[in-house]
Amino acid sequence: MTEWYQVTARIVSQKGTCAAGHKVGDEYAIGDTTSAGMCSWAFYTLFPFASALQAGGSFPWEKDADKTTVACPDHENPVVFELRRIRKKVEDA
Repeated sequence: MTEWYQVTARIVSQKGTCAAGHKVGDEYAIGDTTSAGMCSWAFYTLFPFASALQAGGSFPWEKDADKTTVACPDHENPVVFELRRIRKKVEDA
């Protein structure tokens, strides 16, 4: 069995006008598909980072191995997400 972790994405910052209507405090579960209500551009940007956390990986620039911070690609209206690994393991055959 492969160890797999759940990941959540919470918006920690939003400047300008988000076309998808995202706002600080919104939270989404990240899996193999886009979460309901999450902008697909943001999902495509977050997916590689979320996948690393799901598989037990971490990022050397982060102090906490269970999280990372990623911004959506709209540089004029940035939405910043905090991705957090949930330590409850999901068993996958």
